[in-house]
Amino acid sequence: IVNAVKLYRFCHKYISERIHMKLLVGYDGSNAALAATELAKRHARVFQAEKVYLVRSMEGGQDVARKEFDNAEHELGRVNRTFTDEDIPSESHLLVRGLSPGEDLVQFAKENGIDEIIIGVRRRSKVGKLVFGSTAQYVILNAPCPVVSVK
Repeated sequence: IVNAVKLYRFCHKYISERIHMKLLVGYDGSNAALAATELAKRHARVFQAEKVYLVRSMEGGQDVARKEFDNAEHELGRVNRTFTDEDIPSESHLLVRGLSPGEDLVQFAKENGIDEIIIGVRRRSKVGKLVFGSTAQYVILNAPCPVVSVK
């Protein structure tokens, strides 16, 4: 409920002041990430977004295989074109810095003055969360701005 109140106040500020927002979508190719891009398009229109940043993090840094990198870059470009086709200003960024995806998204948000992060979440077992961690949880707890999660 506290996050919902913070998000309401945040959104009210931007609607009433007509300030252009910067949105970040954490994209990993999943169905949840595609749902996050659709919500980002709606928020971009409503809040007159200055730009939507589509960001994918590839954990592993310099050790990422070239083919895997090329596939991720191609997928990001394809999704980015859907924003361009709808006249929504956007950029895609493939981050290969050796950080975890959550750390990459939070750091990118801080570096670029992001106003809202939109991420897709997937259902995972308690053991899955324990073993693999939760990117969404890390982002929600450490982001410098409101985070909206989408199933």
